[in-house]
Amino acid sequence: MKKILITGGAGYIGSHTAVVMAEAGLTPIILDDLSNSSESVIDRLEEIMGYKPIFYKGDCNDSSILNQIGKEHQLAGVIHFAAFKAVGESTQEPLKYYQNNLGSLMVLLDFMKKEGIQDLVFSSSCTVYGQPDVLPVTETTPRKDAESPYGNTKKVCEDILVDYVKSKAGVRVISLRYFNPVGAHPSAKIGELPNGIPNNLVPFVTQTAAGLRNKLTVFGNDYDTSDGSCVRDFIHVMDLADAHVKALNYLGGQSANFYDVFNVGTGHGNTVLEVVETFEKVNQITLNYEIGPKRPGDVVKIWADTKKINQILGWFPKYSLEDSLRDSWNWQKTLN
Repeated sequence: MKKILITGGAGYIGSHTAVVMAEAGLTPIILDDLSNSSESVIDRLEEIMGYKPIFYKGDCNDSSILNQIGKEHQLAGVIHFAAFKAVGESTQEPLKYYQNNLGSLMVLLDFMKKEGIQDLVFSSSCTVYGQPDVLPVTETTPRKDAESPYGNTKKVCEDILVDYVKSKAGVRVISLRYFNPVGAHPSAKIGELPNGIPNNLVPFVTQTAAGLRNKLTVFGNDYDTSDGSCVRDFIHVMDLADAHVKALNYLGGQSANFYDVFNVGTGHGNTVLEVVETFEKVNQITLNYEIGPKRPGDVVKIWADTKKINQILGWFPKYSLEDSLRDSWNWQKTLN
């Protein structure tokens, strides 16, 4: 069974990817510093997978922990999730974000070269498109100036990877540009576990429904959209996890010095208010929400063109928005 290093593997997307990888016959090796996750996730993974995944507590910027993993395991590839990702915090502490998000990628690439590991799937983001002029966005849609230092780190990391592949380093790399991950494992044993105030819409929705927050604020209702609220492409985290396994499999058939990028979304958008209404409907709950002022820097609407990933990787989403919001609520109920 091929061993794959998952940096940030105890996090939201990383933990779900570990499950899907194990189901596909791969062995996940998890590295996480637990700065935005919990070691309890490893126990939950054991409940789902039937065995305790190999876990190292450590920072991806620390070459000594990577070297230790390299000594103890013959790695066939890496999926790199580990990054700081709070948009608001990144605007207040840009250096923290540049040092961590860029630094960890470069340390990881050095490690891969030393160990002769060819394959890397990189966790990128639709934030690289900024406020798009044409919808839906394709992989050839021009990248724009990022709205935040966090978004810029994803853009610069993509540039680093392109330049590294051009240098004939012998690697094969895919950057996956995620849209808005939502949902949880259908078992409700793992899900999104934000530390402090969530940065994403759905944990705000579920925490409000659970009574942990007094109300949900919808930022703006007079945008140029069907109901005035912002539009996003919400993708179930299990579908997103599956895209990583398909990307790894695809890399295995490519020659050295390969780079490509894929959007991972559903191919259509939903407004924030549609998410609220769908959550209320599928879970039979009334949410306390109010309309608040617009937030500066919010992208009005964005969703993915998914033809490329459909055709080349043979990847299609299996879960609906209803599934996502049901699974998110079932997960939230285990936390109360």
